[in-house]
Amino acid sequence: MNWLLSFLRRLDTLQVSLADFVDILIVTLLLYALLVLLRGTRAMQMLWGILIITGLYFFSRAADLITLSTILGNLLAFLPIAIIVLFQREIRSMLAAFGSKSLLRWRSGQDDGTAPLNELALAVQALASKRIGALIAIERKDSLAAWADTGIPLDAQFSYDLMLNIFIPGTPLHDGAVVLRGSKIVAASCFLPLTTRHRLSSELGTRHRASIGLTEESDALVVVVSEETGTISLAVEEQLLRPLDETTLRNALAEHAFELGAQDNGTS
Repeated sequence: MNWLLSFLRRLDTLQVSLADFVDILIVTLLLYALLVLLRGTRAMQMLWGILIITGLYFFSRAADLITLSTILGNLLAFLPIAIIVLFQREIRSMLAAFGSKSLLRWRSGQDDGTAPLNELALAVQALASKRIGALIAIERKDSLAAWADTGIPLDAQFSYDLMLNIFIPGTPLHDGAVVLRGSKIVAASCFLPLTTRHRLSSELGTRHRASIGLTEESDALVVVVSEETGTISLAVEEQLLRPLDETTLRNALAEHAFELGAQDNGTS
């Protein structure tokens, strides 16, 4: 009991002002926003690696492991440059997200409305029946701003007719991916990152590799329509679900928290 009274007396002597609380709160919110933006991406894995190396450095210092601490100390000296090189894409995405309305709602993938699920499934089925290739990335919690910026901005309300017209061969926007955010078509003709996996079926083309690549970098859902076979696929959490039809696609999107009124996802 004496230790508790002693601790409380010490707290009494501390001069903590309102500004201190505001300062701590703002820093906490910024760190939280940063972790939300990095969650589920490769950048998060690299961040864990940096933290482990840093922890190992302090342990080696405390344990007088001179050789190890010297090597790690020299390595950490280049950390600021390494962070800029390794996290350049995430830094661009983060700056874009900080200026977006979605971050203010603490959910970078949410909009006031959501694309109608039935219309999306119908549009994908119509494209598949005509063997028109398509790639549709649906944003969830992780911002897709970095990839939307590589395409042509549209900021248009989602509709069945517009989705079909975008992917008609020969039109300026048909080549590349469409990025959906809630009920909005944010951009078209976007470039997505290709997966570096080598153990993929040879029948999977660039669209499928791009869909898997995006799910490796974010929590997005990606709908793919093959122009060779008309097969519908859904990339989610680095996996490819296929073949799908209108019904199974709708069910798969709903199962993975794309309720078109709550959360977002897709790519092709």
